Amino acid sequence: MARQCEICGKGAQLGNQVTTRGKQKYLGGVGTKVTGITRRKFRPNLQSVKTSTANGTHKAILVCTQCLRSGAITKVVRAAPFKVPHDATKAPAKAKAKAKK
Repeated sequence: MARQCEICGKGAQLGNQVTTRGKQKYLGGVGTKVTGITRRKFRPNLQSVKTSTANGTHKAILVCTQCLRSGAITKVVRAAPFKVPHDATKAPAKAKAKAKK
C-alpha cells in the first residue's frame, strides 16, 4: 500500500533540493550562488485516523491534513464532549443586573 491519502489520493511528488551559499545583496553581499541541485521527494502530511465506515465498524486510514481540516471525513467520537453544567437560577440574575445599568 502506497503512502497516499485514502480520501483524495494525494501522494509524494518529485522536486529539486537547491543548495545555496553566499550573502544576499540586500544584506551587503555579492549575492547567493546555487552550489548544488539534487532530486528529492515532497511527501504529504499523512495522519492515521480512526473513522466509522458505512456498515458501522471502525477502521484506521491514512488521511492528509487538508482532508482533515476540510471535514472530508468524520472521526470516531470516543467519548461525549465535556459540557459545563448550566444553572438556570443564575442566568436571569445576570440579565437583570445588565438591565439595571
